[in-house]
Amino acid sequence: MSQPSPDGGYPAMPATAYAVLGLLSFGPEVTGYDLRKWAMNMRFFYWSPAQSQIYGELRRLREHGFVHEHTEPQPGRPDKRLYKITEAGVDAFRDWLDHAEVGPPALKHSVALRLFFGHQADPNRLRETLRDYVTWTKGQLAELTDLRGRLEPDLPYPAMVAAWGESYFKAEIAAAKAAIAGLDSHVGAGAPTLRARTASRRRSGRGPRRSP
Repeated sequence: MSQPSPDGGYPAMPATAYAVLGLLSFGPEVTGYDLRKWAMNMRFFYWSPAQSQIYGELRRLREHGFVHEHTEPQPGRPDKRLYKITEAGVDAFRDWLDHAEVGPPALKHSVALRLFFGHQADPNRLRETLRDYVTWTKGQLAELTDLRGRLEPDLPYPAMVAAWGESYFKAEIAAAKAAIAGLDSHVGAGAPTLRARTASRRRSGRGPRRSP
């Protein structure tokens, strides 16, 4: 069982392990499947792990003494495994909340990446991609707004994060619409893309321009 080091430190663990501890800190003894269902609502804020990932983190936490596991027999079915956070787990989780470094979020925005390379794209297809993203984001916003309504008032802190997420999605919608307007302005000004210029050169038989 892991114990705090003399300087108050705890074993190095990924943020996902602490997310599992956090879900368990709400109190009830739960199964890994229950955690997976709860974690699906966290996809708006942080991560949506696979079932195998949750069980992997539960094993890690159990080895450190941060989670207690016991089984309940089920006639004709596999035993049910139930998990509960320990006092050591609560201490480790609070230490992480108080002392974890503040770092930038990991942003992997595939639509923004495609826009970044728009000089090679078909402008009409790029516009469709941005509009599709606006539609998808509006759907996520509607789901999150519904979730926040169900979180309030019993779970005020998750509700605050849900409100944060709503602001994020609204900003994404505004940014995507601004990008569409910028694309329309750029294409409307008659600026050809590299893709269009390359196609024109090929039709003229000159071939693509060589890089210097």
